[in-house]
Amino acid sequence: MYSSTKLVYQYDSYIREYEAVVTRVVGDLVFLDSTIFHPRSGGVDHDKGYLFFDGNRVDVVEVFIDKETGDVAHRISPRVDLAPGSRVKMILDWERRYRLMRLHTAAHILSAIMYSEYGALVSGGNINPEYAYDDYTIEKFEKELFVKVVEKANEVVKRDIEVKIYWLPREEALKIPGVVKLAERMPPDVKELRIVEIPGVDIQADGGPHVKKTSEIGEIVFLKAENKGKNKKRLYFTVKP
Repeated sequence: MYSSTKLVYQYDSYIREYEAVVTRVVGDLVFLDSTIFHPRSGGVDHDKGYLFFDGNRVDVVEVFIDKETGDVAHRISPRVDLAPGSRVKMILDWERRYRLMRLHTAAHILSAIMYSEYGALVSGGNINPEYAYDDYTIEKFEKELFVKVVEKANEVVKRDIEVKIYWLPREEALKIPGVVKLAERMPPDVKELRIVEIPGVDIQADGGPHVKKTSEIGEIVFLKAENKGKNKKRLYFTVKP
């Protein structure tokens, strides 16, 4: 399914304000020709923020991908009349977004270490602004293993590595070892895949926002580990400050 919404955040995750044109409105859902709002996808929570138009301001309270069209839907509150063709200014809740970016890049580093050292894939996960968790396909549950992995991830963070983002033809991308670290899901069926690379550490097909340098993550903090059953050993973590 191809979205007609231009995903501006995939090209620059640091754009906080942007103007777009309303393409359609369905109830309290607004669709735009382009967006800086990341919809809930890939286990990463959605952005929040505001839309400004004609001197009015409404809250963007939820952002998701419309299952029928693949376009990005922005749920607004309060509901207002917005005609297709209207211009709106988007403003991100930047504090929320930046937390999600830091946690997301941290998750990539953790999954890279789990993959390279233990052959583990990600079998589930979730990132919200407060904390994140990932489930890994390892058989034996050891809390100490996760504590050690977080320590190693923090060593990577301190190296201040530039996070590179680029696109590759799908077939070429899928030949890269470890480019997919999800146990049960392949990237979308599109001609080109967006690649997020932390040189010497990780390379993954990924559609979400990330920080530009690993040092921006701050410190990855181990919260707890849980045994959720076969191939689901869960690591909870956050970042500080």
